[in-house]
Amino acid sequence: MLTPAHKQTMNLKNRVSLLCLALFLLTGCGYQFRVEGAGPTIGGTTAASSTPPPRVAIRTLRNATFEPNLETRFTNYLRREFSSGSGAQVVSEGEEADLVLSGDILSVLLPTLSFTQTTTLESRTEVVVAIRVEEMRTKKVLWSHLAKGSSEFYVTLDLQFNRVLQNRALEQAGRYVAEDLASRFLFQLESGRLSKPEVNSTPAESNKTESNKP
Repeated sequence: MLTPAHKQTMNLKNRVSLLCLALFLLTGCGYQFRVEGAGPTIGGTTAASSTPPPRVAIRTLRNATFEPNLETRFTNYLRREFSSGSGAQVVSEGEEADLVLSGDILSVLLPTLSFTQTTTLESRTEVVVAIRVEEMRTKKVLWSHLAKGSSEFYVTLDLQFNRVLQNRALEQAGRYVAEDLASRFLFQLESGRLSKPEVNSTPAESNKTESNKP
């Protein structure tokens, strides 16, 4: 006859056995948690993509306005934004490139937003920039766009300080244009319209192929 102490010992052994059996079944059935695939990426492209990004040379914009040195500042904004948010590799003009971006600063306007009978209180800078992207090898225009940017500023009684505020607004408008063009370029690239051009056979090879035809 089993004593109460023996019964408690057997119950404990049974519980341990059941627990070991459950652990064995879980590990034996091969329950594994695994993440497959390349994982999330930024910019809508896969991390395992084998196609290198196109190399883009951004030429200095032509300035068709009366604002001095605007072409240098706006070109720098474009190169900075395209380097970080266009999906392309920006190279200097002297390096080998697949695509070439060029353009013009067409206009700078300063409309008045608010005023009194004698004084202007608030104004705005509006800039218009036209760009085009060409394939380096064929000179074919693959994409063109007209971008606009604007920024407001308050007008004071100090003419010198007003010029400083106007310059800051111009710079802000130029950054807006560069951001907009970089994001639109990325969209064009992801849609396949600006894919890296394939290298075709040389003219000599083409002529050889034609001569071999009956």
